[in-house]
Amino acid sequence: MEIHKDRGSRKLWLSQQGYVEKMLEKFGMSKAKPMSTHLANHFKLSTEQCPKTDKEIEEMEKVHYASVVGCLMYVMVCTHPNLAHDVGQVYKYMSKLGISH
Repeated sequence: MEIHKDRGSRKLWLSQQGYVEKMLEKFGMSKAKPMSTHLANHFKLSTEQCPKTDKEIEEMEKVHYASVVGCLMYVMVCTHPNLAHDVGQVYKYMSKLGISH
């Protein structure tokens, strides 16, 4: 976490840019296109997208979903409360995540 100070305007703010960049690199998303908006209204997650076969469940166990959600929660709590809705949406599917999640 980085602390920035502007003595002239007497402002102080926090940044996690370094942490976010490391997180993106760790999960193979460092070349992902940034977006200014969060989950779009048409983007819906549901239990219908959960795996239905043993093969699908086995395949999804290889995904580090819980680790990604945990990293997002850390960023949300420390510096980006605006991510709360998005993190809440993906957190719902921690136990039965599908490829869409």
